[in-house]
Amino acid sequence: MSIYNIIFAVAAAVVMLKIGLAMLRGLAQPIPEPPPAGELRKVKIGYRCSICGSEVRMTIAPDEEPQAPRHCLEDMDLITPVE
Repeated sequence: MSIYNIIFAVAAAVVMLKIGLAMLRGLAQPIPEPPPAGELRKVKIGYRCSICGSEVRMTIAPDEEPQAPRHCLEDMDLITPVE
């Protein structure tokens, strides 16, 4: 066994240890506070117009459960569940 194999093994162990500790630190961080009222939140909700079939995907809204948009003078139907 040469000295180069030992150095390479120690270096690989240190790199794996640092990566593992970084992943554990990422999991240990608390969930961030929700944004204050009035700020936009990220959502992923889909709606479909029951009259013409047009579909809309909402990605940002002021609430986590926004009101359905209107199309063809009617409220659109929810096609993806709110999580």
